[in-house]
Amino acid sequence: MEAISEKLQNSEIHIAAFGRVGTGKSSLLNALLGRKVFSTSPLHGETRFQQRSQWDTVNSDHIVLIDTPGIDELDGETREQLACSVARISDIVLMVCESDLTDTEFVAVRSLAERQRPLLLVLNKSDHYGKSELDSLLNHIRGRCKGIVEPGNILSASADPRPEKVIRIDDAGNEHPNERPRQADISELKARLWNILEKEGKTLAALNAALFTSELDGRIASKIVSARKTVAENIIDNYCIAKALAVAVNPVPIADLLAAAGTDVAMVVHLGKVYGFQLSKHEASKLLLTISAQMLLLMGTYWGVNMVSAAMKTISAGMSAALTAGAQGALAWYATYVTGRAAQRWFAKGKSWGSTGPKETINEILASLDQDSILQSARTDILAKLKGTA
Repeated sequence: MEAISEKLQNSEIHIAAFGRVGTGKSSLLNALLGRKVFSTSPLHGETRFQQRSQWDTVNSDHIVLIDTPGIDELDGETREQLACSVARISDIVLMVCESDLTDTEFVAVRSLAERQRPLLLVLNKSDHYGKSELDSLLNHIRGRCKGIVEPGNILSASADPRPEKVIRIDDAGNEHPNERPRQADISELKARLWNILEKEGKTLAALNAALFTSELDGRIASKIVSARKTVAENIIDNYCIAKALAVAVNPVPIADLLAAAGTDVAMVVHLGKVYGFQLSKHEASKLLLTISAQMLLLMGTYWGVNMVSAAMKTISAGMSAALTAGAQGALAWYATYVTGRAAQRWFAKGKSWGSTGPKETINEILASLDQDSILQSARTDILAKLKGTA
């Protein structure tokens, strides 16, 4: 965010070179600059960190060229992430290749195109091909990238052409082979870049800053959703054990029901705060009635067993509590867990059941749970805690 802010204040346009190792990204940027600024080497992987340089031209003095590490370097996961992050905040991306696109390059092209920044696909080292070969290769690449990259943005360049072989013949007719350096051929790339900059230069940085912050907002929102989900699940677990113990240790059935209702209301209010909603006890009770009504239809077994356990407590005046405490507490745990999950979904959807409604939501939750496993685990934990308390 600091980099984006500084970039906007300085009215900078960032152009990043992106691609595999050895395609000549650094050489291409040096050719644009007209001098050697970015390090190059016949060995692969020379660019290991982000490098940048100001491109001072007659047209503008606010253009920054950025070189990035290769996207396919061995043991280069960190450098690939750096290259991706640089490309994400750049205004124009030059995807540099040297032949037909590999699978890695094609995936990268598709990913970059989805970011809605101007993308130029540059076939570098064009001097390695004859004219007919070059035309055929460009047409093939345009065909593969149809609908992904505009045909006019797929072009060729020769940033660091191989020396031209010349033979000098002396007066005696003897041949003397020699090499003559050739000038870089990036005229097509330059023309396309300036065409884009003249048409969109003034708004490019602002638009891309908006796109970047929108993407960032989405990533932050995703992290917030994940964090809320984790906190909500911890809250539900805590209320499950609290309610289960309250029900298990209380020999009076009416007190069981009061404890259950009070715990669930507190849990719903607590979950509401996690999702940014301040619910009154009345609102929480209303939500619980909706959830309980659906659970009554879908979990008749729970209520039946619960009532039998309550009856046993009444008849035995609490003497059979040791026999029923684990089972009744486990059922209370399970019911609270389902209630909490249902309330969590309601809050996550902005205090709404969405298009499915409460019955379908609770049915989905019940279908996703292993009831026997949860009840057994809850019963074991409850008995262990009761034993520890005793």
